Amino acid sequence: MLGDQQVLSHNLCTVLNVPHDPVALEEHFRDDDEGPVSNQGYMPYLNKFILEKVQGNFDKVEFNRMCWTLCAKKNLSKSHLLISDEDAFKVWVIFNFLSEDKYPLIIVPEEIEYLLKKITEAMGAGWQQEQFDHYKIALNTSREGLSAWELIDLIGSGQFSKGMDRQTVSMAINEVFNELILDVLKQGYMLKKGHKRKNWMERWFVLKPNIISYYVSEDLKDKKGDIILDGNCCVEALPDKDGKKCLFLIKCLDKTFEISASDKKKKQEWIQAIQSTVSLLRAGSPPPHKEARQKRKELRQKLLAEQEELERQMKELQAANENKQKELETVRKQLEAAAARAAEEEKKRLQTQVELQDRFSLELEREKMVRQKMEEQVAQKSSELEQYLQRVRELEEMYKQLQEALEDEKQARQDEETVRKLQARLLEEETAKRAELEKWHLQQQQTIQMTEAEKQELENQRMMKEQALQVAMEQLKQLELERKEALEQYEEVKKKLETAANNTKSWKDKVAHHEGLIRLIEPGSKNPHLITNWGPAAFTEAELEERQRSWKGKKATSE
Repeated sequence: MLGDQQVLSHNLCTVLNVPHDPVALEEHFRDDDEGPVSNQGYMPYLNKFILEKVQGNFDKVEFNRMCWTLCAKKNLSKSHLLISDEDAFKVWVIFNFLSEDKYPLIIVPEEIEYLLKKITEAMGAGWQQEQFDHYKIALNTSREGLSAWELIDLIGSGQFSKGMDRQTVSMAINEVFNELILDVLKQGYMLKKGHKRKNWMERWFVLKPNIISYYVSEDLKDKKGDIILDGNCCVEALPDKDGKKCLFLIKCLDKTFEISASDKKKKQEWIQAIQSTVSLLRAGSPPPHKEARQKRKELRQKLLAEQEELERQMKELQAANENKQKELETVRKQLEAAAARAAEEEKKRLQTQVELQDRFSLELEREKMVRQKMEEQVAQKSSELEQYLQRVRELEEMYKQLQEALEDEKQARQDEETVRKLQARLLEEETAKRAELEKWHLQQQQTIQMTEAEKQELENQRMMKEQALQVAMEQLKQLELERKEALEQYEEVKKKLETAANNTKSWKDKVAHHEGLIRLIEPGSKNPHLITNWGPAAFTEAELEERQRSWKGKKATSE
């Protein structure tokens, strides 16, 4: 594969007038060989080492011919073509010139029409517009345009050149090729006057955008010279002289050329063609066919943009129309819903009105009944008010009685306090006596320990003390009797107090029964307490009994 790439690179460099460097190619493919799509494929080498060095001074026809040689064998079908390989090559080159600037390359129907018209005019035949319109309709339904090989098939099939022989078609293709590819604006045989010998020689003239070349014959093999054209050149018609007719003069900066056409028509055509070329050079405009191609392309782009804008507007209008339809449908549904709601509301309103009327009638009846009931209630309330006032008077009377009961209860409490103080005094005296008895008991025990000599005396004293003790015991018994009497009095007072409390409670219940107008005064706690001369005792009855048992035990021990 590297050998094929070396041959291709050498041929490209030869055609493009670029120096060939085989070492760079080998260095480029040193690591791998993954093809033109890889980073080290042939395309990077072609761009870097060949195409970037192109200066523009190469034969474009030969370059196209080499490219044609590379691709024609694989894609061109020769079985049914009515044109030669050379004509197919020229059609292929014209396709590359007229095709759109996007891949894959195609030629649009407008350019196909332009090319077929040019070929038809070159053949001297009439253009069949209706036939092409049918073909264009069939083409637009299937694709956007034709490829190079399809264009060659179209022209080579003779579909638009029926009745023409191969030579005529070939000459027409060659003429269009010369105009579009080689920039040949006009060509033909004319006589030219020499500068040195001043003789007239027939030459084949070829007019291009900036030069007129003349050859010995139309095969272009023997070139005799060039007439360089620029904006300063001019063309003038000359009168006939020296037996030469149809003369005109081409003036350049350094030379002047006298030319003799075959007839007046040819003379006028050449003068007009050269003047047009000079005018284009002065204006800096491209050749007519290139300018026309650019205008057609711009027109197509403009039409395409307008079509896209029209499609966009149509889509917007369609979307707006759909939105309007949706809005109208929504409004219609809303109106229907509103009408239905209005009918329903009207129905509800009528029903509500009937219900309100019925309800109003019922309310009137109810109001009458309520008024009667209220009158009855007013009468009843008046009676209840009289009863209430009577109860108030009764309660006031009960309140007075309750105050009297409270006074009785207060007097009973004072009597209870007097008895309590008396009981406290008796308890205090009893306690003092008990203390004195204990003291005597201790002294008696101390006396026992005395000497035998004092025993009799102590015995006498003991007898005296026993007598005194008996007297004290009698006094104690008397105190016990008095205490019992005090307790009995206390119980009587307690009963009176309970009776007063019960009376108070009964009055309280009566008051609560009569709507609680008066809050009764409740008696204090009724729990029994030991009462001493100084008030409530600091010990309980059980503690007092425990002390009595302890004192009696000590007394028995001492005896």
